Amino acid sequence: MNIVLIGYRGAGKTVVGKRLADRLQRRFVDTDDLLEKRHGDLISNIVKSHGWEHFRAMEKGIIKEISVKDHLVIAPGGGAVLDSDNVAALKRNGLIIWLKADRHVLRKRMVEDQQTLLRRPTLTGKGILEELDEVMTYREPFYERAAEVQIDTSALDVELAVENIMSIFQKRLRRA
Repeated sequence: MNIVLIGYRGAGKTVVGKRLADRLQRRFVDTDDLLEKRHGDLISNIVKSHGWEHFRAMEKGIIKEISVKDHLVIAPGGGAVLDSDNVAALKRNGLIIWLKADRHVLRKRMVEDQQTLLRRPTLTGKGILEELDEVMTYREPFYERAAEVQIDTSALDVELAVENIMSIFQKRLRRA
């Protein structure tokens, strides 16, 4: 069974996912990183050159491919949950956990992580920080439907988030 961490930019999917994978001795897969590696370009450039539809189709292919594997910690891109096929594929063999955080915390984390600002394209043309409220309001129902569990990382450090996820995952395994 896989552990799938969904959520908006800055919620902790990558940093928590890497630490969790290390603790569980599993492979960590960030679908955005994998897509960039395979395409040989940044997502922002892919979107600029080919458009969002092309990017989402590539993302869908990667999710379909990795979701059939086992014992992974997967961090799909924040918008992956907008496609019901992606969610169904990830749920087939995964526990989906929504890492969420207050919007002011997300803003602070994005500002502190310049890679996020450089690598990820704006979704609305308004700028990543300016679009946060609009995009979060739209996506929250998708995250809610996709997730079996929600963890608010606003006030959690990485280790505490990992401990929470490990506890939830162990309970899930015992029930299975």
